[in-house]
Parts: sequence; structure tokens; C-alpha cells
Amino acid sequence: MTLEVIAFYHPQDPDWPRIQAWLQELGRTYPHRLVAIDITTAPALERQYGGQTPLLEVGPYLLRPPFSRETLQVTLAAALDGRQARSRGKPSRQGGLFWGERLSYWVARNFLWLFLGFLTLYITLPWLAPVFMKMGWYGPARAIYRVYSFVCHQLAFRSWFLFGEQPAYPRAAAGVPGLKTFQEVTGLSEGDDFDSLMAARAFVGNERVGYKVAFCQRDVAIWTAYWLFTLIFLIAYKRGRRIPHLPWYLWLLGWVPIGLDGFSQLLSQIPWWGAAYLPYRESTPLLRTLTGFIFGWTTAWFMVPLIAESMEETEALFRRKQHILEARQKATTH
Repeated sequence: MTLEVIAFYHPQDPDWPRIQAWLQELGRTYPHRLVAIDITTAPALERQYGGQTPLLEVGPYLLRPPFSRETLQVTLAAALDGRQARSRGKPSRQGGLFWGERLSYWVARNFLWLFLGFLTLYITLPWLAPVFMKMGWYGPARAIYRVYSFVCHQLAFRSWFLFGEQPAYPRAAAGVPGLKTFQEVTGLSEGDDFDSLMAARAFVGNERVGYKVAFCQRDVAIWTAYWLFTLIFLIAYKRGRRIPHLPWYLWLLGWVPIGLDGFSQLLSQIPWWGAAYLPYRESTPLLRTLTGFIFGWTTAWFMVPLIAESMEETEALFRRKQHILEARQKATTH
């Protein structure tokens, strides 16, 4: 089986003619096929390999300049020995990319658009639930409430409402002036026992109080912030501007407000021995929104640039493979 040598070169590389001569001379002893790729024909390759050429891939070995004729000879010999030992393996791909590879390449190239589309759908559906309830489309509305109940507690006294007297109906313990409490408008208990919580979770609203969003107030803020940062990042990215990811220690700081707000509330309400020493506390819609937004924004700032970098690497990998396959086909036809 003939060995394949893949060379990435720049037409102005002073060493490239000499390396070509070495390969031609050594080809009599170490049969191989040269697949030469001019990096100036593809901006992505020029960005990836600029200043590193001529660069040779000889089987599993990578030769970076500068290297001698002897080094090249030893590498060819080692690669041929390895190829012969694996001669019963599957042949290398000679055509284009497989359909799965093409799909992965397309996803990598368009990942930010796909991710933004997913986030848009993810944060829009919970708002459609109360809209559908108002329109009398109870089936689709109930389906949305049901699906999002797996990712959110949906407690009505911690949710936003549409088409009602107020945008929210907090517990009396939250002490929000100017807003009627959940118990006042519904007659349902605001207790922390299981039955009361399940009743608040199941309550979706009515014509008087309106209909609740299928996400709680904190989740609305978290995912809205995540969506907004992704949109800003994508706009900047498409204009050639890179927003670096947030350092991990600053990301952890974004957990502090939501942790203090959420855990101080939780620890004061769940039955455990320490609850007797803590003042009972219920957060407000404003605090849930603010702390949730900070958490969502910092999490997106940390994650989205890292995901974009990973997708870039995947895209570069497939693009490089495509260039190799095209160069291989040209070498075969010539």
C-alpha cells in the first residue's frame, strides 16, 4: 500500500523546492504519493498554518520546519513500516466527506445561529402558554405547562402572570407593597406543606388573575439573560469582533447573589433543626429577577465564547479534511 504524504506549503517558502526534490529522490526507496496543499488557496488554512510551512504529515508523524533530509528519510521508513503492519485495516477515505461528517461540519459552522434559535424557542414557549389560555386553546397551553414542569417548579406565587389584575401575586411573607397576595386572590394556602405547594404549582390562573407564565420569575430572568448575551455575542462574532469568555472566578461570583437569595429562602422554609434559628424569608419578584439575570448573564459570558471556540476547532478540522480530500483527488487524476 502506497504511503501518503500530505504537505501544507506556501508558494514563497524557500525550503519547499528542496523538500519536493528530497521526496522525489526518496520515493524510489520509500514509495509514496504526495498530496500538496497550497495554504494560500484557503484563508482558513492560511490562518491555521501561516508561518509554520512547509509542514508534512507522514502517516501518524508530523514534520515541522526546519528538518533535514535524514529526518525525512527516517520518518518515511517508520511510516511505511507502520502502514505495512496495519495493511489489513480499513482503507482511507478517497471521496468526499461522509454525510455524517458533512452534517457535523454544517452544525459547527452554524452552531451559534442554531443555539440562538433554540434559546428563542425555549424562552418563548412559556409565554405562549398564558396567551393560549386566554385564547381558549387549552390543549396546547396545558401541553406547554406540562413540558416545562419538568424543568421548573412553576409555583404560581413565584411566577409572572399575563392578562390579569397584577403581573405577579407574591406570598404575604414577601412583603411587596401595592400587590395583592396569592392567598388573597386565589383563596389557596401559602403554606410550605406538600399539599399547599402542589396546589400552587397546579394553579395556572383564571380570567380575573390572568394566566401564569410556564417559567418561574427566576428562570425567566436566567434564560432571557442567556439569550440576550448570545445575541450580542453572535452580532459581534459576525462582525469579526471576539468577546473573550469570562474568567471562571468571575463566573463563580455570579452565583453569589442567586445563592444568597435562593438558599436563604430555602433554608428558612424547609423543615430542619436549623430553621428554628433563621428568620422566615420569602424573596420578591424583583430580587428573583435581578439575581437570576446576573446568574444567566455571567453563565452565558463564561460558556458561549468557549462553545464558539470549540465549534471553530471542529469546523477547522472538517475544513482541513475537505481540503486534503480535494488535493488527494487532484493528485490521483494527475
